[in-house]
Amino acid sequence: MPTANPSFSSQAAQTKVDNPQTIRSIVDRLAEFEPGDGWVASCYLKLEPRDRARGKYLIKIKNRIRDRLVWLEQMNLPAVDREAVGADLRRIREYLEEPGNLPVGRGVVLFASQPRNLFEAIPLPQVFRSRLAVDRGPLVRELAALDDEFGLVLCAAYDRTTARFFRVTAFGVEEISSLDAGDVVRVGRFRGNKGTTNHGASGEHNFHRRIREEKHRHYATVAQQLFAMTRAAPVRGIVLAGVGADAAAVEPHLHPYLREQLLGVARLNPKKVVDSEVMEAVFAIRREKERAWESAHIRQLEEGLGTKWALNGVEATLRALAHGQVRTLLVDPAIVEPGFRCCDTGRLTVRESGCDGEGVAERVPDVIDEAIEEGLRQGCHVDVLEGDPSGVSGLAALLRFKRP
Repeated sequence: MPTANPSFSSQAAQTKVDNPQTIRSIVDRLAEFEPGDGWVASCYLKLEPRDRARGKYLIKIKNRIRDRLVWLEQMNLPAVDREAVGADLRRIREYLEEPGNLPVGRGVVLFASQPRNLFEAIPLPQVFRSRLAVDRGPLVRELAALDDEFGLVLCAAYDRTTARFFRVTAFGVEEISSLDAGDVVRVGRFRGNKGTTNHGASGEHNFHRRIREEKHRHYATVAQQLFAMTRAAPVRGIVLAGVGADAAAVEPHLHPYLREQLLGVARLNPKKVVDSEVMEAVFAIRREKERAWESAHIRQLEEGLGTKWALNGVEATLRALAHGQVRTLLVDPAIVEPGFRCCDTGRLTVRESGCDGEGVAERVPDVIDEAIEEGLRQGCHVDVLEGDPSGVSGLAALLRFKRP
């Protein structure tokens, strides 16, 4: 059985993730665990700047650990299982209490199971929301979906004479090519002729016109290179980057297809920029874009409630999930809602009576977290609202087909 830390020491090394293949291999390895080999604690933790401030992330994880320990008591598990899970949760807490263990990125996932000799900490660029689950297997669906959610973003960093192109994924940056306008015939410096004022003015005008033409030919070539790259591999977005007013200079030259994929413009010096700066700029622009997508989803929710293409509320959304009806799951990140899972059907509900006729109602600590996992299992798009979630009553859904 795979293990990242057989001794369970407090200084367990994080698994380095620098490409999608690494994630896929981790997911495949964890998915090999068979149910029944012991309980597994899975912890996804957000580490945004506001979460790090005054140790808020620790308060969140300690509260969730306390809730899971109460849930274990209610489940009447054998003492040996409770002790093993308690040790796993304690191990997660101790690991996160060490500031040196925190990754530089905005998220981390930890998997712990003493019976399976498993402890793995994987830095992530982002997570949906902080959640802690104890189950018969590791919850790897968010980990597996992360690369698909982010996809491939192309970034072109340029000035009026050079350009560099980068491939950005959720886990790394790769510079793939560069472009130098040196192959374009450049004009020399303008020198006016003494005593020929009119000819000198005309010559200076032609000189600056040729400079502008050369610059625009270069920007057009950058746009053509981007178009060729999108034909070679599907991309999820494009970011333009440059210095000063010329940062967006390539945008007018983009093919209409590429304009639809433009995520935004960053301020980067192409001659000095390094991979980490490219990645941070792309992530910042993508976060801004996600806020716009959230607003669009809220508008679709408001419209869909009247046309029966959407619904709002935890219980209604859970029922729609059970019927495979949800296309986009909208989540309020601050809501915690204890509930139940019906043993015969697997359906989630907030009330024990909701399982009448569907088997024993098994307690779950938070149906919101369970709904995220179920949505990922069904291939739904999950949108945890980081902006204003006031229009969502815990959970809401945009539907694949009209509700009756």
